[in-house]
Amino acid sequence: MAQLGSRLVVPIDPRKKPWEQKLPLHTRWHPSIPPVAEVRVGEVFRVEMMDFSGGGITRDYSADDVKNADLSILVIPIDLTKKPWDQKLPLHNRWHPKIPSVVDVKAGELFRVEMVDWTGGVIKDDDSAIDVKIINLSTVHYLSGPIRVLDTDGIPAKPGDLLAVEICNLGPLPGDEWGYTATFDRENGGGFLTDHFPCATKAIWYFEGIYAYSPHIPGVRFPGLTHPGIIGTAPSLELLNIWNERERDLEENGHKSLKLCEVLHSRPFANLPSTRGCVLGKIKEDNPDWEKIAKEAARTIPGRENGGNCDIKNLSRGSKIYLPVFVEGANISTGDMHFSQGDGEVSFCGAIEMSGFLELKCEIIRGGMKEYLTPMGPTPLHVNPIFEIGPVEPRFSEWLVFEGISVDESGRQHFLDASVAYKRAVLNAIDYLSKFGYSKEQMYLLLSCCPCEGRISGIVDSPNAVATLAIPTAIFDQDIRPKSNKVPTGPRLLRNPDVLKCTYDGNLPITRNPSATT
Repeated sequence: MAQLGSRLVVPIDPRKKPWEQKLPLHTRWHPSIPPVAEVRVGEVFRVEMMDFSGGGITRDYSADDVKNADLSILVIPIDLTKKPWDQKLPLHNRWHPKIPSVVDVKAGELFRVEMVDWTGGVIKDDDSAIDVKIINLSTVHYLSGPIRVLDTDGIPAKPGDLLAVEICNLGPLPGDEWGYTATFDRENGGGFLTDHFPCATKAIWYFEGIYAYSPHIPGVRFPGLTHPGIIGTAPSLELLNIWNERERDLEENGHKSLKLCEVLHSRPFANLPSTRGCVLGKIKEDNPDWEKIAKEAARTIPGRENGGNCDIKNLSRGSKIYLPVFVEGANISTGDMHFSQGDGEVSFCGAIEMSGFLELKCEIIRGGMKEYLTPMGPTPLHVNPIFEIGPVEPRFSEWLVFEGISVDESGRQHFLDASVAYKRAVLNAIDYLSKFGYSKEQMYLLLSCCPCEGRISGIVDSPNAVATLAIPTAIFDQDIRPKSNKVPTGPRLLRNPDVLKCTYDGNLPITRNPSATT
């Protein structure tokens, strides 16, 4: 297995003088000053440094305290050698108001939360996609929390308040700097294009600082816009009942009433509460209330009124999330860390999934739900969070944009359907990019995890909705723009190896575009 993360080549002990370091420092340029370490071309390495004065600039009240202080407080630690339920503060994979908080934080306090990847370590850094094919999806997502939030006087957040959560810092867990992107088997999770790509596939990504590259999708490298896929507050029992009622109706009757189901083949229609795979944090299975709570607790798969699995790729450093509070203390939970993601996360397991950490700071806006959030539904609980995007993101200047309209692969017209239009845009992009020496599976995974931009460009011009997918051209090591000469072909352009792939053993029909590139 490749070394994960950077290799420390020049360590610093801040308690020692510059000339006492393990590898002594220097303050002059001269060709006779000998090297202290060697690195290889292409290797990611880490160099530690003192401040420019070598510790000579001090403050009267203990320079060591100032220099070595860790300003954030670790409130939820993660041991990657342990299962989610065996952590010091056990994780959970359901939403329910009775899941007890594991820690308290105060408004204005900077605190650190560590997280496992969304599968709890089931998907491995190896040479097979079988773990993706057979994964038990009833266990996801594993979340860190709940975290009870108090004001500076020790009074908890109250229902009706608005919780402002600022993302001050985030990243992969040190020593675990790798991730994966995958598609599930059509019989076990599927994805946005599962009728076109029914097989389980996987690509492994390695991180070099802010950049990611994959041996399974060669010729591509890009900076990640790291973010949490899930961050949300606990629902009240009333809101939980609203979720379960409407989602159960969809699961039972959706195939009879929704024509869109003939075009979008992701199943099931909804993920209803189930005791299978359920983990409720501090509430263990020997608890007499466990089964009742497990049968009520909502799955973490979709985003809802509490925030949850919104998968907003721009929620990186400096972002703020304004979450409605439904229970005392807010009971915020987070997880599903992404190194990078494209708009839509179209392959379902479609970001670069990883373990990671968040450093957060909260503010309680008393009565903020009524003041700032307008219900869009029959009760005051039918609200949605507000998101403030931070100032940090990759800078790309050139994009190739693919359009889709609400006409499906059979040529059938749909009325202003943005889902059909976006599916068409993604298919157009996959087919085009596969002309440059890639398999379609490689491009499907890439468009799910690279920093591409999805847009609804038109939603009023009947009968066609127009969706677009913009891809930054700089992520490729070749020019992918159309030119007057033909696309170059031949063995020299074959990109090997391909993504890791399993067979599809089901019998559901596969959608094929007779006019697409083979």
